[in-house]
Amino acid sequence: MKKEAMSTSFNLEKLVRPNIQALKPYHSARQDFSEGLLLDANENSYGDPIRSSQELHRYPSPTHPRLRKRIAQWRRVRPENVFIGVGSDEGIDLLYRIFCTPGQDRILTTPPTYGMYRVSANIHDIAIDEVLLTKDHFQPQVDQILKAVTDHTKILLLCSPNNPTGNTFERDRMRELIESFPGIVVVDEAYIDFSDEESWASEVNTYPNLVVLQTLSKSFGLAGIRLGITFASDAIIDYMMKVKAPYNVNKLTAQRALEAFDKMDRIASNIAKIKKQRSTLRQQLEQIAIVRHIYPSEANFLLVRVDHARKIYQKLADRGIIVRYRGNEPHCDDTLRITVGTPEENERLISALKQLTE
Repeated sequence: MKKEAMSTSFNLEKLVRPNIQALKPYHSARQDFSEGLLLDANENSYGDPIRSSQELHRYPSPTHPRLRKRIAQWRRVRPENVFIGVGSDEGIDLLYRIFCTPGQDRILTTPPTYGMYRVSANIHDIAIDEVLLTKDHFQPQVDQILKAVTDHTKILLLCSPNNPTGNTFERDRMRELIESFPGIVVVDEAYIDFSDEESWASEVNTYPNLVVLQTLSKSFGLAGIRLGITFASDAIIDYMMKVKAPYNVNKLTAQRALEAFDKMDRIASNIAKIKKQRSTLRQQLEQIAIVRHIYPSEANFLLVRVDHARKIYQKLADRGIIVRYRGNEPHCDDTLRITVGTPEENERLISALKQLTE
């Protein structure tokens, strides 16, 4: 399907649940006024006990226009293409609620992949169909994915760079899926800043069925503030704003995120350090006798196949070194997912692995 055909034939309203189309969202107080003598929202007029300069006794903005504008400039889209929420998990949850009728509709995933797609689907009573990635290179099988589509398949989820494998999906395969899949294609880019591949975020106005998830948890180093970002067409963002909780992102999170965008040089420096350490760690792991294979990675972690992975995982944990056992995932037998640490942390890991092989 050509881009032009997609842009003219795609019908969003046919995918959105009828009750969501008819939904009248809650109208929160701060949508109308944020200044003046505010006696409209039953806030505590005596202020917060810690006397914060952010006036924490007042509800936050329901839309956070300043932050959305900064994010839009960063990814070369318009603010109307940006939704912010409580981690990427809120974005996933809202998309399921908007497009998938419980007990009726289905999603498609490509294991091995991020586990929350399944957990959230189970919570919403949404059926899950799976088409495994290719065994050797962890790439999506385009023909098999499209063959697996049913009349009730609403969402395809693609994680690139992929968790837990670390690789990006080939762009031609991704484009074919975006152009040919009859529903919503969600591209999860939590690790995109560690990759040399370009983000798909800037293409959400080219493809009205494309949704891109990102986060400040990884490259920005702000996992503790739980700020996730969804990029999509104006129409999809409007539905997400309609369905979300009135004040889903708090003032403290929004402020820290804005401050981070003033530190882009530091963020870029940290990304460069991680990419350098990723290469160094790979070289060091290749010298360990029990290491059988290290998969290519464009994320901030490595998927490593080792002898007796579960035992090694436990022995490392006994030494206070925590990695992730991924051997239960398809095509991931005897693998550990290892986050790239600082030089000192990586050296401690390598030293422990050497001791375990003596």
